[in-house]
Amino acid sequence: MDLKQFRNPEIVKNLLRDIHTYKEPIKIMEVCGSHTMAIGHWGIRKLLPDNIQLISGPGCPVCVTPSSLIDLMSGLKGISIYTFGDLIRVPGNNGSLEEARSRGADISIVYSPLEALKNAEKNETVFVGIGFETTIPGIAYTILEAHRRKLTNFSVMPAFKTVPPALKAILSSQDIQLDGFLLPGHVSVILGEEDYSFLVTDFNIGGIICGFEPIDILLGIKQLIDQKKNNLPQIDNEYKRVVSVRGNQTAKMIINKVLQPIDAVWRGLGTIPSSGLGIRREYLDFDASHKYGLEITDNEKESGCRCGDVLRGKIIPTGCPLFAKTCNPSNPIGPCMVSSEGSCAAYFKYER
Repeated sequence: MDLKQFRNPEIVKNLLRDIHTYKEPIKIMEVCGSHTMAIGHWGIRKLLPDNIQLISGPGCPVCVTPSSLIDLMSGLKGISIYTFGDLIRVPGNNGSLEEARSRGADISIVYSPLEALKNAEKNETVFVGIGFETTIPGIAYTILEAHRRKLTNFSVMPAFKTVPPALKAILSSQDIQLDGFLLPGHVSVILGEEDYSFLVTDFNIGGIICGFEPIDILLGIKQLIDQKKNNLPQIDNEYKRVVSVRGNQTAKMIINKVLQPIDAVWRGLGTIPSSGLGIRREYLDFDASHKYGLEITDNEKESGCRCGDVLRGKIIPTGCPLFAKTCNPSNPIGPCMVSSEGSCAAYFKYER
């Protein structure tokens, strides 16, 4: 697919002209961290009129991971720990996984949980299971593969998060009034359109599933404006070249076979009911939390970092007193500055 068609300057100008005709205030949350990065990269915030406000949401899996998970993984002795790269520099209450590795802990970065599975044939191995619906199916499949091979040395620390319950929590908190959502493209590949219907039926608010090119994002904003003008909230799918109505049924089947909904702790949002996924009883031998007696808690150490408020859409990154001062990519105080999808990292790179 030629992406140039989604960057056509004339279409961009036409969309912006239409957007600028709308004069009422409207507040839109881009849920996904990749959207925040794309909006910064393309300079979209600077092209919009002042009455249209884009704010970041909790769609960065590394950013919403609580410090206690980092502390638990750092404390495991004599075990090989494997993790995705973004997590390794996230500060826990007692330092990051990178710092634990510098002190001799056996911690490695992998691109796939199947890489960790290879190690389990020789060593006791734990894979740190973080992520949203996008990465969860691959980790669930790895558990099935470990079960098939009878690899008793392999387990997953389940710290998964699911997006729809987090959106419910944000809208139920009444901390912030929103007029619509730019819904995550990657997550929606798995979920499809139907899983967002509660936004309309329960909260009378609309959402647009959109991609990451300039025309994708601007079209999503224009559609949300049209919904508000017509007082007709709905779930629209601008990303039909990738996202279907019902999502990826095979991926959903694998998730449901291995995992089940549980309450989960989100950094900045606290415990959200049924927003995580725990490992089912049939596969408990591969559950590191069960195997080693580990429990993720909400015990963030006070640092002055307002990453939690950024994730809830309460402030933008520049509203944090540490932003670009004591907190920067070389010295991140919170995970929003660490992750490649973090709002603070995006603002630091593109929007200071």
